[in-house]
Amino acid sequence: MSDLSDLYQQVILDHNRRPRNRGKLPTATRVAHGDNPTCGDQCSVYLVLDGDRIKDLSFDGSGCAISQASASLMTTQLKGKTAAEAQKLYDEFHHIVTTGEAPEEISDIAAFAGVHAFPARIKCATLGWHAALNALKGEDAAATTETHKD
Repeated sequence: MSDLSDLYQQVILDHNRRPRNRGKLPTATRVAHGDNPTCGDQCSVYLVLDGDRIKDLSFDGSGCAISQASASLMTTQLKGKTAAEAQKLYDEFHHIVTTGEAPEEISDIAAFAGVHAFPARIKCATLGWHAALNALKGEDAAATTETHKD
């Protein structure tokens, strides 16, 4: 189990050091912002939709390693998904970070299972996801961790 924990730590560190899909997406058709006033994390998510499917997405912002790594990983997981598939993936991610129960198969998303041991960090891990879901819904108001039950 220690080897698996080390692997998961490496996934988070790698996404923090070398974020995927970082930066403003000039062709974005939807944009949403997320704010975690508790610790100052900020995250904007840029989407290009093709009907109900996420054709492309990126994120930009600042914050702790957990929030930035999670937003990076999120972009790799949501590309090509429909809004319903994105919601389902978020629900699975949320379950992982709040319970520590990861699926049996090894996946990058399971790397965040350890977050459950640090309840204040759950909001950090889910911030980008909330912004992405708001962008999918076309909601103009910023996603804030103060209004989401994490």
